[in-house]
Amino acid sequence: MKPKSIGGTVIIFGFVSFLTDVSGDMVYPLLPIFLTSQIGASVAFVGLIEGFAESTAAFFMLAAGAWADRIKDRTKLVLGGYGLSALAKPLLALARSSWMVLFVRFFDRVGKGIRGSPRDALIADAVDPSIRGKAYGFHRSMDSAGAVLGPILATILLATLVSDLRTLFWIAAIPGFFAVGLIAWKVHEVPSSRRARLEGKPFRFKLPHGKLRIFLAILSIFILSCSSDAFLLLRATELGVSKKFLPILWMTFNLVKALLTFPLGSLSDRIGRRRVILTGWTIYAVVYFCFAFATETWQAWALFAAYGLFYAFTEGSERAFLADTADPAERGQAFGWYYFIVGMGSLPASLLLGVLWQTGGSRLAFAVSGVISSLAVLALGVFLLRSPSRLKPV
Repeated sequence: MKPKSIGGTVIIFGFVSFLTDVSGDMVYPLLPIFLTSQIGASVAFVGLIEGFAESTAAFFMLAAGAWADRIKDRTKLVLGGYGLSALAKPLLALARSSWMVLFVRFFDRVGKGIRGSPRDALIADAVDPSIRGKAYGFHRSMDSAGAVLGPILATILLATLVSDLRTLFWIAAIPGFFAVGLIAWKVHEVPSSRRARLEGKPFRFKLPHGKLRIFLAILSIFILSCSSDAFLLLRATELGVSKKFLPILWMTFNLVKALLTFPLGSLSDRIGRRRVILTGWTIYAVVYFCFAFATETWQAWALFAAYGLFYAFTEGSERAFLADTADPAERGQAFGWYYFIVGMGSLPASLLLGVLWQTGGSRLAFAVSGVISSLAVLALGVFLLRSPSRLKPV
C-alpha cells in the first residue's frame, strides 16, 4: 500500500517555520549583546525582557487556541501571528532604548502566541490521523533546521559583509517576510467537513477533560524541571567548553533535533505515542542527572547531543498525542493549554534551578531537576501504561 502523504499544507508550514526560525535565530543569540553594548541595558533588564516575552507568548497561545476553535478561517490568525513577528525585526533595528526593545519583543511574542495553537490544530485536521506524528515531526524538524542555519548565516554576515547589528536585523527580516508571503499564497483552511468547530459557544478558558487533563497535569510537574537552556550552556563552560565554541555546541543540539524529529515522529505513528514520549522524557531525566555528575569536557558535547535527542523524541509525538486525544472541536484550546503550561512553567523552573545553583552549586541544581523529571516520568509511565497502547486518533 502506498504510504500516505503529509500533504501540501504541512509542507508549506514546514518551510514557513524554517524561514521564520532562520530570521529569528539570526537575531536572538545576539540580542543580549545588542542590549548591553549598544542600548546600555543592564543584565537584569535583559532577564526581564525575556521573562516578560515568554510569559506573553504563553498567554496568547492559550487565548488564540480557544479563539481558533470558534472561527471559520484559522489561517487569518496564523497569518496575523507570523506577520507580527516578521515586523518585529525591522522595529528592533530602529530601537534606541531598552524599553523600545521590550515593546518589540512583546510584539514579536504576541505574534508567536497568536499563530502557534491555530497552526497546530490546522495541521491535525489537514492530515490523515494515522500520520500525525509524521506531520508534526516534519514541521518541528524544519523549525530546528532554521535554528541551525540562522546563527550560521549571522556569523558569516558579521564576519564578511556586515559590521553593525542593526544592519543584520534588517537583513534578518527578509526570510520572515518570505514566510508570511508563503502563508498568504499557499495556506488555506481545511474543508468544513474535515473539522469540528464550537460555533456559537461562549469564549472561555476550559481545561481539557479526561486523559488529556491528566497528561497536562503530569506535564506541569515535568516542566518544573525544564529551566532555561542558558543554565546548560553555563554548565558546559564549567566542564571546560570554551565560550567561542558555545555557538557550535548549540548548533549541535539543534542539528540533532533537525535530523531526528521527523523520523521519530513517524515512529510514533507505527509503535504508538506512549513509547516514544516516555523514552524522550526518560532521556531528559538521564541527561540532567549526567549534567550533575559530569566531569569532562567531552561529556558536555555528548549531553547536548542527547538533549537534542529528547526534543526529537517528544516534539512531534507530543503534539500528535494532543491532536489524537483532544475533542476535535477543542483542539485549538488543547494546544493552547499545552503551550501555556510549557511557557509559564519555565519561569518557576528557572528560578528554582538558579536558587539551588547559587546556594548549593550546579551539581545540586541539576540533580534536583533530575529527581523532579524522574517523578514526572514515573507518573507518565503509570498513566500511559493504563491507557491503550494506541489511543484511537480522531
